[in-house]
Amino acid sequence: MKMLKPGDKAPNFSLKNSAGKTVKLSDFKGKKVVLYFYPKDDTPGCTAEACNLRDNFPKLKSLVVLGISMDSSESHKNFSEKYSLPFSLLFDPKGVICKKYGVYGQKNIYGRKYEGIKRTTFIIEDGKIKHVFEKVDVSNHANEILIVEDISFCTK
Repeated sequence: MKMLKPGDKAPNFSLKNSAGKTVKLSDFKGKKVVLYFYPKDDTPGCTAEACNLRDNFPKLKSLVVLGISMDSSESHKNFSEKYSLPFSLLFDPKGVICKKYGVYGQKNIYGRKYEGIKRTTFIIEDGKIKHVFEKVDVSNHANEILIVEDISFCTK
């Protein structure tokens, strides 16, 4: 499936977080959602991204931040507790939602090809994709999001 782009309808989802609570995109109607897909808990890039979002969470307070990967609930729980993440990590064990958003596919790392999640972030508002980050700077991602949000506020 092709990756979603700005203007596309955001597929709804119903996924569990590490506490076992079901989280739906529709729960956040009227709010801006930062939905970030990442490959694997507790790996260097994914940890840097999650910690960057955590460290800048007060600046992102007007947004709902949700992370999705195919890791287990237990893995998410351990990762979230280890790094004191203040946002929900949702698990998509079979990659159903990852595929609907077009972020699961062939990757090429160091000449090795395999299937997996492509690190991607979507900003969603009123059920529509407003912005897509395909090239995420894991150590500065919160600022990337804030810059786009400032631009979008200026253009309204």
